[in-house]
Amino acid sequence: MHTPIKLREKIGYGLGDAASSMFWKLFGSYLLFFYTDVFGLPAAAVGTMFLVTRLWDSFVDPVVGVLADRTRSRRGKFRPYLLRFAVPFGIAGILTFTTPGFGPTGKLVYAYVSYGAMMMVYSAVNVPYASLLGVISDNPRTRTELSSYRMLFAFGGSLLALLLIEPLVGWFSRGSTPQTGWQAAVATLAVVATAFLFCTYAWTRERVRPVRTERTPLRDDLKDLMRNRPWWILLGAGIAALIFNSIRDGAAVYYFKYYVQTEQTFGPDGTAISLTTLFLVLGQAANIAGILLVTPVSNRVGKKNAYLGAMAAATVLSLAFWLPGSGDVWAMMLLQVLISMCTGSIFPLLWSMYADIADYSELRTGRRATGLIFSSSSMSQKFGWTLGGALTGWLLGHYGFEANAMQEAAVQNGIRAMMSLLPAAGTVLSVLFIACYPLGERRVAEIGRKLAELRARSGGGEE
Repeated sequence: MHTPIKLREKIGYGLGDAASSMFWKLFGSYLLFFYTDVFGLPAAAVGTMFLVTRLWDSFVDPVVGVLADRTRSRRGKFRPYLLRFAVPFGIAGILTFTTPGFGPTGKLVYAYVSYGAMMMVYSAVNVPYASLLGVISDNPRTRTELSSYRMLFAFGGSLLALLLIEPLVGWFSRGSTPQTGWQAAVATLAVVATAFLFCTYAWTRERVRPVRTERTPLRDDLKDLMRNRPWWILLGAGIAALIFNSIRDGAAVYYFKYYVQTEQTFGPDGTAISLTTLFLVLGQAANIAGILLVTPVSNRVGKKNAYLGAMAAATVLSLAFWLPGSGDVWAMMLLQVLISMCTGSIFPLLWSMYADIADYSELRTGRRATGLIFSSSSMSQKFGWTLGGALTGWLLGHYGFEANAMQEAAVQNGIRAMMSLLPAAGTVLSVLFIACYPLGERRVAEIGRKLAELRARSGGGEE
């Protein structure tokens, strides 16, 4: 029998991704810009740094997942990690946006170390957090609902970060330097993110117990994962979707500063926001709208069909983003809203599908490796984000970008392509992968029924 999940627990679960997404969105939208225009590094060097640190961290995720699967405590497998790493998470974020008084080589080394440490702590928080979805409830619809709460709060956290970061930087830079402004602004957001993680730890519970409780050799879990076809397909779809997102996010600040070339702001003096902020905030608000729509749509047509439709629409709209001229601001904003509604709807589906894959794997093998499977989803996110972030830096270098200077037409067109044509390739790949995904609604329901019977016999299931 499924235990009803109360509203406080749904909110508590959502706050965890609000915390992670505040930094994720800052990294995706502003970190490259921070490193080139504030910190003082060449774009191509930053692209390579992103590739090295994020690739390394992508392989940290499965290690964290394996450790979490083998954790035994009265607080559960996954929640203790949120308690232990909440404060290091905030501190690492502050250090990432700190500019040391070093020379060019020293700064590059500092960027490698501080950002690499941040991403490792991010893994220690986010992998166990993601895995919680598989053990809070074993009801597929409840998982989709929890996943929707997660994404709703994730985009809410991103929205909060995007709304506050430029005003906070401006405020803290008064009478000081932009470097100090960025450090203090991020420190403010880090305090909020840390508090959110503590709430997630306190308000959630782990209920689902595996059919078999004995520990199994890691090589067996890895072997099972390598033979898991739905996992491979979803991994590819997730990587492609993140390439799409990360290229657009990373290029947006450059698009408005160097292509639109306007300092136009909206709102009263002192609280006005720039076109860049408006663009990014509209995207986050539209992401939230997409999340609100995805549960009723997926309940009607199925997760796979909902994903296919959203990504196909995002492809067409991304191609259309090439068309606006530098003065067609409202066309840019409209397309951003439509694209973001599509992309916002796919991420709750991806996370819910990973929970279904954990069930599929348990039924097929008799062993439940929730942490390992969910760590692979985090790995796909980071790997896609890695490729997208590295490509953004490399492409800027390839086009001849120079920070804080007028850009030639070739550079401007390159930045336009990074907002339209190039991301569309990611959505096409994602559609091709998900078209092959074998776990439809009927198959998932059948797996759930069989696992419930096995848990009833073995005394597992929900507490």
